[in-house]
Amino acid sequence: MAYQTGNIDAREKFDGFVRQTAIAAEAPIRFFGAAPARGRYAYAMRCIRMTIAYDGTNYHGWQEQPGQTTVQGTLVEALTTILRERPAIEGAGRTDSGVHAAGQVASLKTEHPILIPRLLAAVNSRLPDDISVTEMREAPLDFRPSHHALGKHYRYRIYRSPFKPVFAGRYVWHWYQPLALEPMREAARSLVGEHDFKSFEGRGSYREDTVRDIARLEIVEAGPELHFEVEGNRFLYRMVRNLVGTLTEVGRGHWPVARVAEALAARDRMAAGPTAPPQGLCLMEVRYPEGF
Repeated sequence: MAYQTGNIDAREKFDGFVRQTAIAAEAPIRFFGAAPARGRYAYAMRCIRMTIAYDGTNYHGWQEQPGQTTVQGTLVEALTTILRERPAIEGAGRTDSGVHAAGQVASLKTEHPILIPRLLAAVNSRLPDDISVTEMREAPLDFRPSHHALGKHYRYRIYRSPFKPVFAGRYVWHWYQPLALEPMREAARSLVGEHDFKSFEGRGSYREDTVRDIARLEIVEAGPELHFEVEGNRFLYRMVRNLVGTLTEVGRGHWPVARVAEALAARDRMAAGPTAPPQGLCLMEVRYPEGF
């Protein structure tokens, strides 16, 4: 990865700090939730919780895959240069290719004693401009971002205009024609609550349990945009995009409102509407119990 000239001195100073820390340390450093250190120069295992924002346009999703550029893989590569080891990183969710995040959460397991502020500055100096770690903090050693999550908040953006969204095109689904807002809102209300969302599960996923609880599905006007705010405890593969694609069938007048509830009850992907494109979707937040 190429670095800006202004960052070179800071990077070299930080690399020197890492080497000096590894050589000069005389006693183990203990962290919250850590196991006992092993040996004179060994350090306790620690877990660091990270919040990450990224533009998913240039990535083949979150999850690391051989031969593909992914967000997780890019993060692992940057951290490896700092920690001098390949760290174990686990994310709260596997966003698809082209999907964005403002609040993805991941855990980092390492024995390195580097202080959080230094690690945060160092990793951001090594990441490309479309990925940023916005927060780091120590977490319990058993923290698992996907397992301990209470719920997630997704936002899907639709841009309504006869003209191309030149500056927002990477982050919205462009609709040339109008969409009827109130019928979509009425149809969305039938999707709130605990239901079997099998009809809205993307193909290629074979989960036995497809019951999910949607706490909120609101459609908010924001100038020329419509924001589909979706909050729930868990989500199926491509579930939010399939919900949005189905609701637009109502908004464009191709479906009556009642057909959305019928599609939900059918438990058949063929009964629901199309899949909305990935670029309009963003993972806004992952919620956790206190202590995580």
